[in-house]
Amino acid sequence: MIFGWFGKKTSNSAIVERQYALLTEAGRQPSLYLGHDVPDTVMGRFEMLSAVFILYFRRTRHSGRAGQEIAQEIVDAFFEDIDHSIRELGVGDVSVPKRMKKLAGMFYGRLESYAAALDTGSAADLAASLRRNFYPEAGASAPGMERLAAYLVRVEAALLAVPEDVVEAGRLAFPPAD
Repeated sequence: MIFGWFGKKTSNSAIVERQYALLTEAGRQPSLYLGHDVPDTVMGRFEMLSAVFILYFRRTRHSGRAGQEIAQEIVDAFFEDIDHSIRELGVGDVSVPKRMKKLAGMFYGRLESYAAALDTGSAADLAASLRRNFYPEAGASAPGMERLAAYLVRVEAALLAVPEDVVEAGRLAFPPAD
């Protein structure tokens, strides 16, 4: 019994699962792919889920300890899910850590880039950053990135208005992208 006190906390597992499901649902909205130029590819989905998780993490930085602990568990779940997905795509066990390191670097790079644009309130800067990440090939045209940036700015404002008890219960839902 005493050894259970030093193990990993599991009391948040239901909350983490519920919130993780809401976040992945938000990143998989069909309208994002149909009307906002998000590519319906493995990397397009990674990019969109990254944007959703970044907005969630920005919201929880204002949370108390419980909200931040849940956010950390969700970060862990996100990267575990990515690891599992890479393996399902047939990447060998030897290559997975290298790919995970690259994807984690990409995620945290996007966090910095999107945060800089969101902190200034510039949807145009956010759209430029989204375009670079969603369409890294030079000269790619993606007019939906302006709509996506405007949506993400609206989402961030909506998330900041959500009461803390909703965040701590794992019930933070994103508004629809329509």
